[in-house]
Amino acid sequence: MTNQKILSFLFILTIAQTIIPVLAQQAPVADKVKKELVHHGHKRIDYYNWMTEGNPKVIEHLKEENEYVKQILKPTEKLQEKLYNEMVGRVYKTKISAPYWDNGYFYFTRYDKEKDYPMYLRKEDVLKAEEEVILDVNELAAGHSYFNMSNFLLNISPDNNLMAVAFDTVGDWYTLKIKDLSTGEWLEDEIPNTTGDHVWANDNKTVFYSVPDSAGMSTKVKRHHLGESYLKDTVVFHEKDHRFDLFVFKSKSKKYIVIRSLSTLTIDNLILNADDPSGEFKVFQPREEGLEYYIRHFEDKFYIRTNYNAANFRVMATPEDKTGKENWKEVIPHRPEVLIYKVEVFKDFLAIDEMINGLTEIEIFNLKNSESNYIAFEEDVYSAGVQKRMGYFSTNFDFESEWLRYDYSSLTTPRGIYEYHMPTGERKTLNKSEIPGGYDPSDYESKRLYADAADGKKVPISLVYKKGLILNGKNPLLLDAYGAYGGWENVSISSKRICLLDRGFVFAIAHVRGGAELGRKWYEEGKLLNKKNTFTDFIACAEHLINEGYTNPQKLFAQGGSMGGLLMGAVANMQPNLFKGIIAQVPVPDLLSSLFEESMIYEYDELGNPNKKEHYDYILSYSPYDNVAAKEYPAMLIVTGIYDYYWTAAKWASKLRELKTDDKPLLLYTNMAAGHTGSTGRLEKYKQTAMEYAFLLNLAGVTE
Repeated sequence: MTNQKILSFLFILTIAQTIIPVLAQQAPVADKVKKELVHHGHKRIDYYNWMTEGNPKVIEHLKEENEYVKQILKPTEKLQEKLYNEMVGRVYKTKISAPYWDNGYFYFTRYDKEKDYPMYLRKEDVLKAEEEVILDVNELAAGHSYFNMSNFLLNISPDNNLMAVAFDTVGDWYTLKIKDLSTGEWLEDEIPNTTGDHVWANDNKTVFYSVPDSAGMSTKVKRHHLGESYLKDTVVFHEKDHRFDLFVFKSKSKKYIVIRSLSTLTIDNLILNADDPSGEFKVFQPREEGLEYYIRHFEDKFYIRTNYNAANFRVMATPEDKTGKENWKEVIPHRPEVLIYKVEVFKDFLAIDEMINGLTEIEIFNLKNSESNYIAFEEDVYSAGVQKRMGYFSTNFDFESEWLRYDYSSLTTPRGIYEYHMPTGERKTLNKSEIPGGYDPSDYESKRLYADAADGKKVPISLVYKKGLILNGKNPLLLDAYGAYGGWENVSISSKRICLLDRGFVFAIAHVRGGAELGRKWYEEGKLLNKKNTFTDFIACAEHLINEGYTNPQKLFAQGGSMGGLLMGAVANMQPNLFKGIIAQVPVPDLLSSLFEESMIYEYDELGNPNKKEHYDYILSYSPYDNVAAKEYPAMLIVTGIYDYYWTAAKWASKLRELKTDDKPLLLYTNMAAGHTGSTGRLEKYKQTAMEYAFLLNLAGVTE
């Protein structure tokens, strides 16, 4: 071969080596099929409307997108592996929960070694007794790529001999099964397609459970008798208003079965004496639009947390045989600066979870003398509260106890379980988590800042970073937010987040409107026709962090999941140049079209009813998918799950890829074995987090 030919060959080889990786990394291009959507005389053209749930072409497209993600992030594989190892290295291989007492037994959970799921155990009478393994979740989960149990605590029959368990292996609905704890055998009773809620009547033979309708809403509660086919189960209540979801549970007193029917704005309850499972449920207080009330039974009365003439809720009481609101008497009044969000009842005390100025507080109210005090917490930014169980009650099962069990953590302090002696204020530690791998809380610090919103409101920001941070505007910073349903993000530690902090990142939470950190009004100002406040608050927080020298637009990243994913889509359209990169987790970006689906009716009180022109126009003005435009966007990683609204994420990614004018990475990753909450295994979930963090770190120029 002549020198000229050799040079020509080498030139061609060089070009090929350059081109082939580029060709291998070509982003998937989705088909475009024109579809006209007309509402209120307004026409939208949607070229990706064909992407619908269950369409095989969409599934294939998602697989192509996943392969593209793998190719683009291939240079970060070693970093991903390192991050994953760091994360699992901070997880205790064996972990035991603090035991709680209930009906003659101490119950607790234990994670063993490298296993993903817990074992549920109990000891009779005393903690020194021999432990009994009542459920090894790893055995149930074996062979399933997805596994989810509906309950944090197990439903044990009143005689302690039977256990009801609801689990899901396909990312859909739960199967309810019954285990005989005396023999260890599963009964033949098996009920498919439940929503996961279930509770025992006091006869040890009857189970009440809830089921979904075709739109996915929990609309019926049924009664099951052991030994009978579930096909014979009786409907005891049918909720016909699709704005409402049903939940069935048992009062802490174990006297009543309660059906709670709740929507965004209205809540009511039905009760049935648990000794009379064949009886009829009684309406506690007739439904009134806008009235919310939660009930707790004790002896001959009910305590009620309600917004009745109290925007931030108050506590009232009523005789158990006179439950209408005309009989309610005030116990703890409404306070404009205090949001009451949970009440735990004891014989002589009420323990009240409250939100005051963006921080969680626990008030102890003495029922004998009406005096109250607060548990004191030393840090400026923290999260504390009574231990919750499915949002209904906690592991404080003993009315006679003078000790309140609660948990506490902060952005630097690992979670601990504590007890507080309500008469004297004495405290003791039951279970204090530590983070393996050499974590030292004193190496980090957290603080609270306030940003000025567009309308002058002060928006809280919680942030954490490694000590020694220099405010020179050059620090990479990840800003997170949620902002919906009157909830809030707990300002608690994350062992996986340490991977970012140790690499120089600042982590911040924007407590935007739509949440309830500053009370019910803070929530009301971030929903319906005020929803844009959520987005502009987030932008104000980002700009404040830049102005204060924490970061700059080339080092600022944003992250949000679920409704926080909607927030990410909105700010990407509104202020794309403000962020270097964005991670949108399990979003529903095609919001306007989605709200026309029957399954989304329950969102009308939160986001608006698109059948109303005023709402339609407002939602259209910010819906992420509808506002994608031909302009530059930040680098973006969109993460969804195959058991979630994956098709709306696919539509969004396709439209962004078509219209955006930059060459920054746009990645769509679909977890093919997960739903809205991600992977179910405690270690498996870190693989996806490692990928997300590697995406951020790579953009920030951090390679190790």
